[in-house]
Amino acid sequence: MLEPIKITLESLNLGTIAPVSIAIIGALGILLTDIFNKNKDKSLYVILVVLFLIFDLFTLLAFNGDSRGLFDLMLVDGIAILSQCVIIGGSILFILLGLAKLRLQEFRYAEYFALYLFAVAGFQFMVSSDSLILIFVGLETASLSIYTMIAMHNRMVSIEAAVKYFTMGALAAAFFVFGSMLFYAITGTVELGQMAQILTEDGFLSIDNYSNYIMVLVAFVFMFAAIGFKLSLFPYHIWVPDVYQGSTSALAGFLSVIPKMAGFVVAIRFFEIFVHANDIIIQTMLYVTVILTMTIPNLIALQQRDIKRMLAYSSISNAGMGMAAVAIGTQQSMTALFLYWTLFTITNFGSFGMLWLNRGKEYHDYESPYAFRKFSGLAQISPFTASIIGLFLFSLTGLPPFALFWGKMYLVASAVNADQIALAVIIVINSAIAAYYYLRPVSYMFLRDPEVGIKNTTFMQNATIPVKSVVGFAVFLTLISILLIDPLLKIITTYVANSGF
Repeated sequence: MLEPIKITLESLNLGTIAPVSIAIIGALGILLTDIFNKNKDKSLYVILVVLFLIFDLFTLLAFNGDSRGLFDLMLVDGIAILSQCVIIGGSILFILLGLAKLRLQEFRYAEYFALYLFAVAGFQFMVSSDSLILIFVGLETASLSIYTMIAMHNRMVSIEAAVKYFTMGALAAAFFVFGSMLFYAITGTVELGQMAQILTEDGFLSIDNYSNYIMVLVAFVFMFAAIGFKLSLFPYHIWVPDVYQGSTSALAGFLSVIPKMAGFVVAIRFFEIFVHANDIIIQTMLYVTVILTMTIPNLIALQQRDIKRMLAYSSISNAGMGMAAVAIGTQQSMTALFLYWTLFTITNFGSFGMLWLNRGKEYHDYESPYAFRKFSGLAQISPFTASIIGLFLFSLTGLPPFALFWGKMYLVASAVNADQIALAVIIVINSAIAAYYYLRPVSYMFLRDPEVGIKNTTFMQNATIPVKSVVGFAVFLTLISILLIDPLLKIITTYVANSGF
């Protein structure tokens, strides 16, 4: 007779799920608050989201126990903690943009802020597990929340963007489920750690084992496509510009950073199996995708005449650089990835934040509210605004001593140290290409005269003191980044080492 399984609270190690639980409780709390709050003041909801996320972050940093929990579904290792810090920190910054002056359609509903917390919780689930089932649950929780948030902007272009995102997301979800099913059929498990052990020990990744190897390749292609969509890798990136265009600048900035951090961690856990197995076919697929993701969007960005669409293609190219670190697969490259994405989060927040603050009279312009020409002569109209936008664009370019230069430098160094010289050269070339289109808006602002009809436009109309303070904080971090690199590297290296790299 089988003995009953004894489950205790201690064996569940509920501390692993505590941070995510706070985000979920916060979302439910906001919905309950809405029942009693008749004023519908968005500031209350923004502050509640920030408070719950800060509590979430402190709970995460205070975690000090076994990395496994909840029937071994949760995995809170160093990489999970680092990525959640970026996700929560970035989410706090982007929701604070909601304190701006504009009273948009979605800000009148508490559901928007609840969905925001549900999305964050979904991303936290994705990075805190190596079970394909829980990763899928987190992925769909976050995705469904974001589809709705985009559509809540209640403009035709936003609804179009939400439908496109939903359609492509549904296809990616189907790929993920089908790939997971195939891997389960091959290995008998959905946990990536056990899957890696079975695939490497039983010769599944040997080309001599032809039938099983073909099955693994098919499963890999489906999973790669699903992860590629979430990370907007080439050729799964086609939805990005339209979705960013249909979203507010604040939400577009969020989409450019936070979902990708969660996607990177899933990619690290999944691709680690194949990178360390030195499978030549899969490694070739990975490297070709990385190179095309860095290069093609960069070339398309050269043709853009709109800052928002330009930043959309820029975020795709930067995702390719992040995936380069995953492809290299060393401890230094993992450290470079987290350093790069932390600095990219700050810089991209500043870039999209300045677009958000300069919404002003252009809000009802359907065609192109952020066209380069609308920023012509901005240095003459508002020198301070032009200087701040220029600062963030210089940082995205990778010019020293601004923030992203250090991330790019460390990423190139990790490629060189791993004897990936060709990849390092491609990263440098793409950085040079990107410099051209990043500096074009700067030339419009500083080297051109204001166009007729734009000269009397008042910029920074959407700005309030709290939002100015948050963007100012990003400016401060961008300028003093040289002092932050060494402490950041020490912290990141410690956590990455604790994850087994």
